[in-house]
Amino acid sequence: MAAKTDIRAQAARLQAYFTGAGATVVEADILQPAEVLLDLYGEDIRSRAYVTIDPLHGEMMLRPDFTVPVVRMHMDSGATPARYAYAGEVFRKQEHEGGRASEYLQVGYELFDGADAAASDAEVYALFAEVLSPLGLRAATGDIGILIAAVEGLATTDRRKAALKRHLWRPRRFRALLDRFGGRSAVPDTRRELLKQVAAKGADALLQDAGPEIGLRSRAEVAARIEALQADAAEPPISASEVEILDHILGLRETCPNALENLRDIAVDLPAIADAVQRMERRMVALSDQGIDVDALDFEASYGRTNMEYYDGFVFGFYAEDRPDLPAVASGGRYDALTRVLGQGRSIPAVGGVIRPELVLMLTEAAT
Repeated sequence: MAAKTDIRAQAARLQAYFTGAGATVVEADILQPAEVLLDLYGEDIRSRAYVTIDPLHGEMMLRPDFTVPVVRMHMDSGATPARYAYAGEVFRKQEHEGGRASEYLQVGYELFDGADAAASDAEVYALFAEVLSPLGLRAATGDIGILIAAVEGLATTDRRKAALKRHLWRPRRFRALLDRFGGRSAVPDTRRELLKQVAAKGADALLQDAGPEIGLRSRAEVAARIEALQADAAEPPISASEVEILDHILGLRETCPNALENLRDIAVDLPAIADAVQRMERRMVALSDQGIDVDALDFEASYGRTNMEYYDGFVFGFYAEDRPDLPAVASGGRYDALTRVLGQGRSIPAVGGVIRPELVLMLTEAAT
């Protein structure tokens, strides 16, 4: 285990690299307002956050990352174009990852600029690729925007599409929903029995027979849920062809040029993804302009589905191929929707990423 002083020195070096690229150094409080921020993180991070109660400020948490606090700070300041760099500790419980630290340093770079999204994506990726180039890491890229657009393009109800998008970052749950909505798996026995009783007695009588309210949901909320289940049960399944197309997208793993050709073909049958595919093409041109060998760059359509839920476009990560036990050395992506949420109506396109300096130090020392 490297000494903290050495890790901090590595963090300072990485942060200096980002400030040399034009970033302004910013700080973020270690204690963050939980009520405001927890819902913006994915389920995984929410379950691993350290939360406490402050007598004056209510529920607070130790920051699990920097991106959300930095976006909040930027949107509060007026949301003009800016570049930021930061370094500091983040905190995440690791109950199921016994060998991983619950407190570690994170160095990051965030770019807020709506002039040219493709150029911004390429700038951020190229900066990370350059600073990490001595380590010989494997790079992975993806695009959550293509997946969101594909779900939006399905010929099914808004309620089903919302459920699929909500669980896009939970692959098993997403798969189960898609199979059920597509008629590939049966409705759960408990739900079938409930709907059978509702059909026989009516929802009001069924709720009356259930007795007093003892759970967290009100009688009205339970009734609304039953109504939604009835409506969904009456809907036809998503067509087999659309499920097949979505499966094809989710399983796509190619070099960027080959992936682009595949997605262009898919867009003929699922036009909803056409704009997202065009954004990918513009990004590839911008990456090439930054000196990235796009022909050799991997694209995984499902990449990023277990990362932060605020990503909604380009995503990337860098990994040590000979150390599968290690998490990503660096990762990042686009999060335009997050700025809309924290901007309370205002927004600015944004993209950024983070690096684990202790992993950079570990891999650097192993190579010498």
